[in-house]
Amino acid sequence: MSDFDYDLFVIGAGSGGVRAARTAAVTGARVAVAEDRYLGGTCVNVGCVPKKLYSYAAHFHDAFQDARGFGWELPEAPRFDWATLRDNKVSEISRLNEIYGRLLENAGVRLINGRASVVDAHCVEVAGQRFSAAKILVAVGGWPWIPDFAGRELAVTSNEVFDLERMPRRFLVLGGGYIAVEFASIFNGLGSEAHLVYRGELFLRGFDREVREFTREQMAIKGVNLHFETNIERIDRAEDGLRVTLTNGETLAVDTVLAATGRKPNLEGLGLDALNVERNADGTVKVNDRFETSVPSILALGDVTGGPELTPVALAEAMHLVQQHFSDARPAPMDYRNIATAVFCHPNIGTVGLSEEQARKQYEAIRVYRTDFRPMKHTLSGSQERCLMKLIVDDVSDVVVGAHMVGEEAGELIQGIAVAVRAGLTKADFDATVGIHPTAAEEFVTMRTLSRH
Repeated sequence: MSDFDYDLFVIGAGSGGVRAARTAAVTGARVAVAEDRYLGGTCVNVGCVPKKLYSYAAHFHDAFQDARGFGWELPEAPRFDWATLRDNKVSEISRLNEIYGRLLENAGVRLINGRASVVDAHCVEVAGQRFSAAKILVAVGGWPWIPDFAGRELAVTSNEVFDLERMPRRFLVLGGGYIAVEFASIFNGLGSEAHLVYRGELFLRGFDREVREFTREQMAIKGVNLHFETNIERIDRAEDGLRVTLTNGETLAVDTVLAATGRKPNLEGLGLDALNVERNADGTVKVNDRFETSVPSILALGDVTGGPELTPVALAEAMHLVQQHFSDARPAPMDYRNIATAVFCHPNIGTVGLSEEQARKQYEAIRVYRTDFRPMKHTLSGSQERCLMKLIVDDVSDVVVGAHMVGEEAGELIQGIAVAVRAGLTKADFDATVGIHPTAAEEFVTMRTLSRH
């Protein structure tokens, strides 16, 4: 490796790239990172972090209303100021950018500003300067894309939606994934007239069907206007904003349209095609268990490889990659089973393991335990919001193979349940666990009545 400028050259300073660079440097490897936008990647700048901050902001709408039932009277009606949220978010993201910079610096990683391209199997070029490396890691993530329809240029993506000049009174999001349902909830909570348009019959494809249906009901109760089995035909400018024509003939007057229609690998200009680096059918980079591409010295991880598009997955992949390539360890391949996830719509979704539909395909017989209830908090708040909890059990082994929740702080709660599911605990183990009372969480260890086989 001494014949090269660096032992590892990382393209992309997002969550996976930074983690790989830092941990590789700790082993004594000489590491450089090239980044042409912002430190921390999508998650820190235009993804998980600002989205959660905006979700917190939107929850205050419910909190102000709920407080009345507990004796709190506000002297005047609460007023939301978009600019305050937006500008405070900018300050917080700037602080995080600086932290990422210090982490790289303290680890001894060289940061190079600019868009890198791969020249050959061991050479990278940034702004006209070339660097050699024993291994090159592609960690550039994904980039939002907008479908082709008339007026598509009038829509914004998740890259721009956090920094709108003005709060939209009427907001429309196109899509049915995490980003779509989250932003429909966020802007509804902030006070916008919110619409969600999705071409399918129900959003959040891949999640447990009952979870999806329950979320649909709860979002509708909160005031989100849901338009399923339709799409955007065109967007036109109007005197007071935008006019959106749907394929079902309906027309909606809105101020902002967010296209949350998926992301594609951010590979343009990277030079991989010239090296014939193999791709998957969806355009993502194909890698083996060691995160090696068809050119062994070029590695890839994170969203660009087409796996679960989750920040913790990229971080875990980075740790595995460094162990495999820069240590004497020989870890088992990355295990993608039982990865917990959360959707920060209102109410939140938390889930780990198999959906009921997946479990029925995988196991000969299953047991389903489920409950939905009005949380104790809302007995005084007056809110009609309900909570869903669900366990999927393999009937033969009694192992809990799936756990799902729709309700307040579902992500926080499911993180703990994920340890149990990951450990392969049985329904008997759940039943033997003494609950914490009074909490919503205790329902997961007190569900005794079988809902269905």
